[in-house]
Amino acid sequence: MTAIDAAFRRLRAERQKGLVVYLTAGDPTPAASLSYLRAAADAGADLVEVGVPFSDPTADGPTIEAASRRALSAGMSVARSLELVRAFRKTHRTPVVLFGYYNPFFRYGIPGLCADARSAGVDGFLVVDLPLEETGEAVPAMRSAGLDWIPLVAPTTGAKRVRAIQRAGSGFLYLISVTGVTGVRETLPRGMAAWARDVRETARLPVAVGFGISSPEMARKATRHADAAVVGSACVKIVERNGRAPRGPAELSRFVTSLKSAMR
Repeated sequence: MTAIDAAFRRLRAERQKGLVVYLTAGDPTPAASLSYLRAAADAGADLVEVGVPFSDPTADGPTIEAASRRALSAGMSVARSLELVRAFRKTHRTPVVLFGYYNPFFRYGIPGLCADARSAGVDGFLVVDLPLEETGEAVPAMRSAGLDWIPLVAPTTGAKRVRAIQRAGSGFLYLISVTGVTGVRETLPRGMAAWARDVRETARLPVAVGFGISSPEMARKATRHADAAVVGSACVKIVERNGRAPRGPAELSRFVTSLKSAMR
């Protein structure tokens, strides 16, 4: 049983919904990024996604794209993202998902990356642009290292393909709520609840809904028929507003607390 499995088992036993918080590694600086990660975990995030910045984040909207630019300008890389996780592990046991695009991971070298990620304290990978048919060496290497591969499905993914994808994955199944990029939205798409309910009824993995969730009320609605909500851009906007100011992690902490409270 992986740390991600254990987190969702605990949530089920407590009859609670999970909160996954995304933050971009190294935004606005490596040291400040660590403070934000610790604040999110202390405030109740059940899992954290550490986003490895990339120059061409095709699935991300302006908020996370700008965060990637800031992090890259601060010198963040795959290796330094792992250093960030290692530093986080010195104080926190919250499960960590390394979130990113395949190009930087491939250039690092998949077998070495999996071994180094495991050593640093990573619990799983979410690779946005790695479809099931192209997993190649990646997923076997992750499994050999004891790491989860978090699969994604979109509203356009047919039921048969959803079943195939979730059988190949582990940890949890990430439901992309919209046919678009990441970013803060005011409402969940019409039909999202029904789709999440249908997927959850047949999935062997816990189901998490992400892309666009930006408020406590949206998080509550998203988890009505799902096991967890993923909140990214709304958290990254807090980092964007505050930068290295000490008030930034405190503001993020209050926001994460409000999300968890709404989901109880």
